[in-house]
Amino acid sequence: MNILFLIFHGLSPVSGISKKIRYQMKGLQANGHKVFFCHYEIQANGHKVRMIDDQVLEDYGKSPLAPLRKRTSYDAVLQYAQQNDIGLVYIRSFHNANPFTIRFYQKLRKAGIKTVMEIPTYPYDQEYRNVPLFWKIELGIDKIYRKRMAKALSAIVTFTDKSEIFGKETVCISNGIDFEAIPLKKKDDHPDGRIHLLAVAEVHYWHAYDRILTGLGEYYRQPHDREVFLHIVGGLGQYEQQLFDRLIQEYNLQERVTLYGQKQGEELDGLFDRCDFAIGSLGRHRSGIDKIKTLKNREYAARGIPFIYSETDEDFDDMPYILKAPADETPIDIREILHFIDTRTQSAQEIRESIGHLSWKIQMQKVIEHISKEK
Repeated sequence: MNILFLIFHGLSPVSGISKKIRYQMKGLQANGHKVFFCHYEIQANGHKVRMIDDQVLEDYGKSPLAPLRKRTSYDAVLQYAQQNDIGLVYIRSFHNANPFTIRFYQKLRKAGIKTVMEIPTYPYDQEYRNVPLFWKIELGIDKIYRKRMAKALSAIVTFTDKSEIFGKETVCISNGIDFEAIPLKKKDDHPDGRIHLLAVAEVHYWHAYDRILTGLGEYYRQPHDREVFLHIVGGLGQYEQQLFDRLIQEYNLQERVTLYGQKQGEELDGLFDRCDFAIGSLGRHRSGIDKIKTLKNREYAARGIPFIYSETDEDFDDMPYILKAPADETPIDIREILHFIDTRTQSAQEIRESIGHLSWKIQMQKVIEHISKEK
């Protein structure tokens, strides 16, 4: 089958979301499908364009009207789908339900082309708590039209256990892993007894890394016999940067916490090799989410590093290399982490092998099987 993978934004070489999208397309290809990739891009000359793979599909120019045209013009995508015998359009939600996207999905269905929409995080309204007014307005429009939009789709793909979202039947899958792209962590013992913790994310308030910073600060305020270091990798928003700087100053952690910014490739691999334990999301309750299957948990497991998180993730909750944190605002207990590290027995290879069923090939095949049953 010919599949058009459609997103409403651009890509970044360091973004976990961008990597996931490429892995998903690779998973579809591994199941024997031909995949075309439609995405948004701002070119070097300032023109805002919609791309299909490496070719410009539609050029919106660089006038003040270009962003509006990009949000309302989809006929070129429809025409491309019809001309290239596309059987399925796989859409990554941008929380942009509106009359223009609805009309586009309705036209696809009328042309006999099936459509599924992946909603990466659900519910997502709480994620707009600290965003500029423009995005709150966009969310308001989405709220008005999301149920009508869902009626025009064949199904909604979710990483939750919800059987229905916005009144539409769901396909429940897990976030997957491209094992070829993620190297296994190399053993790096610390004969001096020092422990290194690693947190990797494009940091938002729901990661709640303030809980691990506060926990580390409280650990050092008490008698202790081991040195613990925290390495935070990823972009920080202004709020998180100010919060982290304040906690580091308050607890005098300047020599024990390192903020790296974005890292990839060998630099990121080296940090995984150096570290003993990883930090997942510690505050999904802040955005009203209990159950979620995050990409980060799966990357940590594929790397072969034990980790902590606070949400419910049925793929990992019972794994022996997982430490569950309470879903509240209490500081993370560093002594509990140290005890967990000292007593666990799983090797990096054993951790990685425990998630063999989470390959993107297997997860994306679930979507295809569901759609194939639809009349």
